Parts: sequence; structure tokens; C-alpha cells
Amino acid sequence: MEYQSLGRTGVPVSKICLGCMNFGWKTAEAEAVTIIERALERGINFVDTANVYARGESEKIVGKALKRDGKRERIVLATKVHGRMDEEDVLAAGNNRRHIIAQCEASLKRLQTDYIDLYQIHRPRSDTPIDETLRALDDLIRAGKVRYIGTSTFPAWRVLESLWVAKELGLNRFISEQPPYHLLDRSIERELVPLAQTYGLAILPWSPLARGFLTGKYRRGEAIPGDTRLDGDMTGPFQKRTQQHFSERAYDVLAVVEALAAEKNCTPSQVALAWVMQRPGITSAIIGPRSLAQFEDNVGALDVQLTAADNGRVDQVAEPELAIVPYYHGSMIDFKPSQFNWQ
Repeated sequence: MEYQSLGRTGVPVSKICLGCMNFGWKTAEAEAVTIIERALERGINFVDTANVYARGESEKIVGKALKRDGKRERIVLATKVHGRMDEEDVLAAGNNRRHIIAQCEASLKRLQTDYIDLYQIHRPRSDTPIDETLRALDDLIRAGKVRYIGTSTFPAWRVLESLWVAKELGLNRFISEQPPYHLLDRSIERELVPLAQTYGLAILPWSPLARGFLTGKYRRGEAIPGDTRLDGDMTGPFQKRTQQHFSERAYDVLAVVEALAAEKNCTPSQVALAWVMQRPGITSAIIGPRSLAQFEDNVGALDVQLTAADNGRVDQVAEPELAIVPYYHGSMIDFKPSQFNWQ
């Protein structure tokens, strides 16, 4: 396993981060615990979840697994706050001090730990000033309940604004951003990656497989299988973005990925994940396996090396200035679990 510094902190994290979005939802607890154990065996020391994943069940499973293994102190544990935790309670969501502090306490209990290594704001909120959010997070750091703070799916201008406000007010600053990034959406290369490289931010991409599209399970001209993540997203809040996954251009990208996989004797998903991990400015790619088999396949990407010629072939069909999936930075506070298939 290779390790890189988590931004400017000096904390080494594995090139692959285990994302736990499916745990307690599509992945039963027993298999989820097995995946966590296997990840630790393979040298992964970075685990990412969120309070809103299965409304706390993911955090509970992660907490149980790490306590059973007795390796909590050897893990960089990340979770997030922002999304709605109670449909009947208008106060149970947001980036305000009240919600952040209350949810940090709840996450600590579910994770069975005294501190969170990386506490992230899951989405931005235009109705909450960033100083309100930063002051609450700074208090949690000073109380010893959080070590570092980060963002998820913030546009570059909001990240830069937060750095300026933190400096002006003498507060702890964000050290990472977690954006969507894959071969169908390279939009972060325009501003976010250069910003991160300039200011020492870690980039932790989610959805490196384009929510499963780049695994090759979807075929040009065929109906979307009914048991897949993207089928469920053809309606609801992500309908437009999901439909763009099935453009002619997207299938052209997939064709190149599959050709490279055949040449390198690996799977398309391993090529797609390797491409993300080997891009400039990327610290750790977040995988979201639903099963142990998917986890093993994802980890195999560590053995795939892409050459300059390989990247040139990819660029011919997936140019960064022509990214086909718009960079999403909306709030998910009012998304209901029945509508939202997470990442």
C-alpha cells in the first residue's frame, strides 16, 4: 500500500480510502465488518463514512468493527455532517453551530470513539455564513473531539472563501475537499485541483467509478438493469446527471477504458480507479464497495499502471474542458432516503 500526506497535515493516509456509504443499507452488517477487516489487512488506514448514511447505521457498523479489531488508533477515521437526520424535525439538518455540535456528539457515540480524525461538512449551505460553521468546528477541535476538518462537494470559490475567513478570524482551517471525480467528470481540474495544490489541501475523490458506469455493467443501446444504483437514480434529484452518464460520449469513454483493461489483463473498474489515483493532486480515492468481491476488485487497481500513452488515449475521448457531468454542489438536506442513492 502507498501512503500520502493528508494535505498539509503530515498525516499519512492510504491511496485508497474505504467509503462506507453502503454499510447498513445495501450491505448487511456481517459483510460490512468483513470488508473493513480485509481493508485493514490490505494496509488501508483511511475509513470514511457520514452520519446520514443509512441514518447512522453505517457509523454504528464502523464503530463496532474498529472496536472489535482494536485498531481504532491505527485508523484515520472520517465522517460528515449536514444532511437531514429526522424527517419530522426541522432542526435536524444544516451547517449551523447547533446541528454540527449535536451531530458530532451523536457520531462519537455511534462510532464508539472519543475523537474524529477528519470531520467534514457534507455539502455547502448558502443560508449559513461560513464563519458560523467554522467557529463551531474550531470549538470541536479545541475540545479534542475532532482532529481536522474538511469539506465535501464544495465548489472552489467556497473552499477559498473558507480559507480566507479562517485566516481572518484565527480559526482552524479546512485541510481537505471531497469532490466527485471520474472520467466522465473532470471539472475539478479547472479550479479545485490547482487551488488544492496551492494551499495544501488534500483531494479525496468520491465516485471514481461514476457510480458504477465505468465498471462496464451498462451496454450501449441496452436497458439499464433494474437492480443497479443508476436505475434508481433515473428519477428524482439526480435524474439529469444520471441521464448524462448514458450519452454517446460516455460510452466512447467506456470503450477506451475496456480496451485498456483488456490490454492490461485487469477489469475496467481497475483502470478507471487507477486513472483517478494517479492524477496530479489526488491524495486518496474513496471506494464504495457494496460487497467483498467489489472491494477485492477495487483494491486490484493498486497494481495497474497507466502510461503517458494510455492517458493520451483517454484524453482523446474525455477532455477535461468538455466534462459531461456538471459539478454538483447543492444541499442534500431535504433529500429523502427513498429518493437519494447517496454516492
